Amino acid sequence: MAEIICVIGNKGGTGKTTLSHMLCQGLGLLGHRSACVLTDVSRHPLQPEGRRYITADARTREALTKVVDKLRSLDNWIGVIDGGGNRTEMDRKLYALSDIVLLPFRESHEDIRTVLQDLELFPRAYAVPTQWPTNAWQRDAADRSVAEMMRPYRHRILNPVNALSASKLLLHKIVPEQLPTPLANACRALARQTLELLEIDSQEPLTAFDDAAATAENGRLPPSEMPLRLGHSRRSS
Repeated sequence: MAEIICVIGNKGGTGKTTLSHMLCQGLGLLGHRSACVLTDVSRHPLQPEGRRYITADARTREALTKVVDKLRSLDNWIGVIDGGGNRTEMDRKLYALSDIVLLPFRESHEDIRTVLQDLELFPRAYAVPTQWPTNAWQRDAADRSVAEMMRPYRHRILNPVNALSASKLLLHKIVPEQLPTPLANACRALARQTLELLEIDSQEPLTAFDDAAATAENGRLPPSEMPLRLGHSRRSS
């Protein structure tokens, strides 16, 4: 039976769609079959050509039920549902059918306050810092804000996904034949974190082209690469 991951959150503009596609691309690169499921009625379906995953249009209640039922009937698949923003009731429904939930947020205090509310509302959810600054000063300021404001939830914060302009390529209707190596590395790193939460082993051996987080022994992210986490933890109940 497929695992279902929902990427939700009450605030718009946090990168839910980008994160969903990065996660699916990373899962495909690691040898896992996955589907990126569109539920946001404000977006148009994307073609599967050039991707390491399939895409599914579930922008109606009936279509979502069919897609989820189909995924649940498949062995060794992972469904990633892009929930869209500002849809609290929809978030509740998606949470109810999910195995784990990812809550993307950016470094603004408004985003942090909103994700704190969502972490309280959804006990199986993990917060994912997205579009995280790569400038050293900005990164330090962002990390300090998270450490101060989200301390009670440190064990439910994943390693940041850095700002990467190439990630927009995954939102093209048809992606280019060749994607930049830094984007592939970022997708793999995100997928490995998520597989750890699901307690699923990566199927792809580590290579010299993986980033520092991905080159850890047994594919686990080293503590130095997870500055916002207290350490390895299994999924919340």
